[in-house]
Amino acid sequence: MDINLARTFLEIVSSHSFAQAAERLHVTQTAVSARVKTLEELLGRQLFVRNKAGASLTPAGEQFVRHAMTLVQVWERARQQMAVPPGRRALVTVGCEISLWHPLMLDWLLWMRQSAPDLALHTDVGVADDLLERVAHGTLDIVIAYAPRQRTGLRIELLIEEKLVLLSTSPNPDLPQAADYVYVDWGSEFAAQHSLAFPALSSVGLSSSFGPLGLEYLLAVGGAGYFRQNVVQKHLQEGRLHRVPNAPEFLYPAYAVYAADADMAVLAPALAGLRQVAQASAVALAKDAETTAATSSSKA
Repeated sequence: MDINLARTFLEIVSSHSFAQAAERLHVTQTAVSARVKTLEELLGRQLFVRNKAGASLTPAGEQFVRHAMTLVQVWERARQQMAVPPGRRALVTVGCEISLWHPLMLDWLLWMRQSAPDLALHTDVGVADDLLERVAHGTLDIVIAYAPRQRTGLRIELLIEEKLVLLSTSPNPDLPQAADYVYVDWGSEFAAQHSLAFPALSSVGLSSSFGPLGLEYLLAVGGAGYFRQNVVQKHLQEGRLHRVPNAPEFLYPAYAVYAADADMAVLAPALAGLRQVAQASAVALAKDAETTAATSSSKA
């Protein structure tokens, strides 16, 4: 069977739409419909019911989901392992949510180079939902994400409990005003908590979905905003940024997500490396926070 038939089926299941599946697969909707027809003929069962709301699975379609995922996973694993370069025993593919790649991913790559040189590595940085779909379909081994949704067949492991803290370029910061506030979209949970804590900052002059861009803008023009504590410690120590006193903090944990039936002979070193660098980051963060607090007390 053409593996593209199973991929197309799973894209429709994910998006509940033939049109959206076509867009994701970069083919026409006619091609998607033709693939589904071919698949239904091969299986001898109708898989979808199409209506105004989109596409829903028939009982036969629901039964085929698990088999389609297995087909894609086996094929992708075979394709990846055939591409392993000489001298490496296997390939590990890791995806990371855009807002979490720095410094975790670089630290992990350096750890793997030293501690697991027999593994080839491939990394992707992207949007959480897309990455989680790929780990569910077997095209990624591990995904590092914030607030991943529970899904059957996936394991979710906490790596590090980081915080989002309110910072200002002013040496004597006060609660921010909308005119000089940089709003970074750290996800739906942050948005809900932020709107409760700062209803007056629901509409601001600049918002961004990319934390590093918002931070560089803030450093360039001044103002205030919420950023990852792990990333801003250097700026705090240099006096370029300052914590806003008594401002609420928001948790921003990072999780590792991988298949429950993954080949642990391959994934175990990669997961060990992620745990190691996450622990080292947490320890360094605690020390930096103590240093910053001590410096602030001495200045006071």
